[in-house]
Amino acid sequence: MDSDTHSVLLVSRDSKIISQISAFLMPPLFELTTTTDFNEARRISQERTFNIIIADSGDGYDTDFAINVADSYSTVLLLVPNEHFDQISYRVEGYGILSITKPFEPFYFYNMIKVAIAVQYKVQILSSQTVKLKAKMEEIRLVNRAKLLLIQHLKMTEQEAHRYLEKEAMDRGIKRIALAEQVIKTYEN
Repeated sequence: MDSDTHSVLLVSRDSKIISQISAFLMPPLFELTTTTDFNEARRISQERTFNIIIADSGDGYDTDFAINVADSYSTVLLLVPNEHFDQISYRVEGYGILSITKPFEPFYFYNMIKVAIAVQYKVQILSSQTVKLKAKMEEIRLVNRAKLLLIQHLKMTEQEAHRYLEKEAMDRGIKRIALAEQVIKTYEN
């Protein structure tokens, strides 16, 4: 996510809501994409990633779109009629969706956008950590597989295989995972 610009997808059938929100989310801080069609919004959200997705639930019961996009990396805000707020917000909060009553006060909406931005930064940090952990787990898996092959083919102990991979990688000036991949190619064929 670019720290200067936040991409936002707004889907609402209500032109008044579109114009209210468009007045808040102006360039250069926000890059706003709007649509009145939920099917088009699904297509757009599959083609690109948005930092924030704002969905207007209409009468309050049209929450399927918000739930469908909730598993993306986007922070999802759902606009819900005041009279249905408790029931619907309770239903969608388990998906990580933030609910906003409508009609909304400008200050309240502004604060929810700030919350959405903060949540988006947190999601980015966590997803970055997840990627690093997955890479580390893959490295451990490959090194363990290489150790097993060294134990089977060269009759080394686990400690000897470990020491061999460490020392050989250091001596050759390559990463341990690269050496593990070489060992796997050599002995798995």
